[in-house]
Amino acid sequence: MTDRSIVPPALPTGRLHFLPALGVAAALSACGGAVDTAPQASVAMAPASAVTTLQLDMAPLPEAAAAFVARPMFNLAPTLLAEPDQPDSGEAHRAPHTRRLSTDQQHLSTRRLTVQAIREADRQRAIDEANGVDTGAAAQADGAGVAPMASGAVIATYTPAQIRAAYGLPPLPAAGAVLSASQRAQLGAGQTIYIVDAMHDPNAAAELAAFNVKFGLPACTVKAIAVTQALPLAAASSTACEFSVVYNTAAGAMTAAAPAYNSGWATEIALDVQWAHATAPLARIVLIEAADASLNSLIGAVKLANAMGPGVVSMSFGANEGTWTASVDAAFSGANMSYLAATGDNGAAVSWPAVSPKVVAVGGTTLTYSGTGTRSEVSWSGTGGGTSAYTPTPTYQNSTIPGVGTPLRRTVADVAFNADPSSGQYVAVMTPGSTTPNWVSAGGTSLSTPQWAGLVALANAMRALSAKAPLGMAHTALYGQIGAVPMNYSGAFADITKGSNGACATCVAKAGYDSLAGLGTPNVTSLLQLLSGATVTPVAPVVTGAAIAGTLGTPLTFTVAASATNAVTYTLSGAPSGMTISTAGVVSWAVPLVGTYNVTALARDSVSGLTGQGSYTVTIALPPAPVVTAGAISGKVGTALSFSVSASGSNLSWSLTGAPSGMTIASTGVVSWPTPVAGTYAVTAIATDSKTKLSGKAVYTVAIAAPLPPVVSAASLTGRPGIALSFGVSVVAPNAVTYSLTGAPAGLTISSAGLLAWASPVLGSYSVTVVARDSKTGLSGQAVIAIKIAAAGPVITVVPLTGVAGKAFSGSFGVAAPGASWLSVSIAGAPAGMSFGFNGTSILMAWASPVTGSYTLTVVATDSAGLIAKASVPITITAK
Repeated sequence: MTDRSIVPPALPTGRLHFLPALGVAAALSACGGAVDTAPQASVAMAPASAVTTLQLDMAPLPEAAAAFVARPMFNLAPTLLAEPDQPDSGEAHRAPHTRRLSTDQQHLSTRRLTVQAIREADRQRAIDEANGVDTGAAAQADGAGVAPMASGAVIATYTPAQIRAAYGLPPLPAAGAVLSASQRAQLGAGQTIYIVDAMHDPNAAAELAAFNVKFGLPACTVKAIAVTQALPLAAASSTACEFSVVYNTAAGAMTAAAPAYNSGWATEIALDVQWAHATAPLARIVLIEAADASLNSLIGAVKLANAMGPGVVSMSFGANEGTWTASVDAAFSGANMSYLAATGDNGAAVSWPAVSPKVVAVGGTTLTYSGTGTRSEVSWSGTGGGTSAYTPTPTYQNSTIPGVGTPLRRTVADVAFNADPSSGQYVAVMTPGSTTPNWVSAGGTSLSTPQWAGLVALANAMRALSAKAPLGMAHTALYGQIGAVPMNYSGAFADITKGSNGACATCVAKAGYDSLAGLGTPNVTSLLQLLSGATVTPVAPVVTGAAIAGTLGTPLTFTVAASATNAVTYTLSGAPSGMTISTAGVVSWAVPLVGTYNVTALARDSVSGLTGQGSYTVTIALPPAPVVTAGAISGKVGTALSFSVSASGSNLSWSLTGAPSGMTIASTGVVSWPTPVAGTYAVTAIATDSKTKLSGKAVYTVAIAAPLPPVVSAASLTGRPGIALSFGVSVVAPNAVTYSLTGAPAGLTISSAGLLAWASPVLGSYSVTVVARDSKTGLSGQAVIAIKIAAAGPVITVVPLTGVAGKAFSGSFGVAAPGASWLSVSIAGAPAGMSFGFNGTSILMAWASPVTGSYTLTVVATDSAGLIAKASVPITITAK
């Protein structure tokens, strides 16, 4: 027989009382008053033959505190997500899903946002858009409750596998895999996580099941716990997850009456349950739903968790701290119990229950993780944290912890995890009456708290494997065994040194402990080793040696390859004079000398003091001599010559040998010869490295061609006496020329442009020599221009002619050539059908069927003296 319900009332506040079974009646009679038959916070039951009942009592909650109503600490990104892809073997190493928010979504407050509110916002946006309303402007105008997301318009959402990979949790086992006891412990087997929340989520089990199926997590057997169940509970399963839901009274008893549904608390419950399970997939989860969000009811839920037996209590809610907080600290004193609470989502502030020195306060970060490499985090701008106005400084927060200094009072947070809804995590939420989950991107310190509860459960499971007691109040281990030991601290925690949650002096993240992220976020593998009591052997830095090649005269630089748990300092051993190494491990040697050097690079761990070293073989060789490329260069006498010598290398100086007089080479390797002289020259171009003094050379063959004289074209000209004659002489020359004439008749001249002119030619035939002289070379060329000045030449007499279409047409024009022995006449432009004939000195035209139009005949007459006359004969044929 066991004693389940006998509870002494009105014992002194906050004390633990051990009541031997045989003395219970006496104790009751001494205290007086009736017995409360509902179980309070009995946390140990034993057979009647040797019963010891551990009773935890508290004074009634102060009236001012009793009026407080706690709020859940969750945030949702303001959009519904598509159903996640099914997991695959590489899911953990993929980047998170991203989604861009619309302008109006960015202006929705994320605090305690629900699926219903998101849907209503979407519906209203559709109505506004249909009515032509600027939804972004409307959202900004509605100032109430507006809290734009600080992280921008794109949200990232992580799966359980991605979060496990980012923080170093062991990978999820394949479905059906047979696990060893050690593997089961790493998944939380045999441990219990109590999720304490207010109100009721009727779909908690169905949401968890959908979450598990979607992400390949172990299923949880739903197990009812009867209101009359003897407490504490039997040990949790060592092989599988169990999920139970119970309802509590303010006194800490179980009741069959389910609380009322509340969409905000239901969302909080879904988040807490799913991510506690995602972190510790084989742990038992007991969801304790308080009747309402009053502090009385929530403390009653904690009492019930204490009564149910050893485990980890996750509390993702909070209320403003006050002078009353110490009066309820006894609720967090259960044997072998660990308590964790969210610090809040309103920036720098302190809330209860996180402020209790017996509760691990969990803050939040913004996570960036691509699926590979190391995660990156900054403190989330919304995370709670700060120094309590009422709670004294606990002993574990002391100056031995980096960054703590001398706090005035209890400071929160203690630890942190991802919490920004913009770097959120998937949660399945079902609305009442629905069996289809909605997928949201959840955040808030509500998200970080159940995951840290899961980590504590994993540590307890690993401790149980080696017969160690549960952690209980985890602060001693977190601060004393880890935070105060530099090597342990740097291995178990990622120190979050960036970000802020307000404008105060302590609202900015810094090295070591700070109020935003506490000690930091977990490096889970190392953290669990330390929390489970395993001995962690420090690892010395590993320096990877290499062979380094350099050249004389060229500055040498290379980076030492070192991997270490913590920051390292570098030194060199055996380094030649002038070689140095920077704090970043960069080796520099400004003026390397020829030779081979064996240099040892040493990296010292700044925390553990351990040193690793690697050997670097540094070989400095003579650089190759410059290589000059030979070439063939051509030029002309009288034209300035310039060309560039091509050579490899740097720091070059130049010289020439075998160069003709006047040829020089500049410091840039450009050869110049202003006045080349005809001939072929073998010029040697020499390039010398001014630092190494090594040189190279090559021969340039420079051919300067002799100048060519101008070429003048001969021509024959005809003219008539007294009629001005003009003709342009054709000359080809490389330079400008001057002209002269020999054998020219009087009056015939040539201009500087080569134009022959004779204003009044005289009858006769002339042979005139045109001489063109190159103005630069002085060379000349000549040609004969034959000029014939003959008599008057042919005469063409023309009058305009007309005709009528269709009527025979005839006409004539006269041609005469006085003194000529013969005359040739050509006619062009005649229309089809027109014929011609001679009649003495007249040319007769006949056209049997003229066609309407205007025609022009071009007549050219050439006489025996070669003289030419040209005339046009206009003919008009009218219609009638």
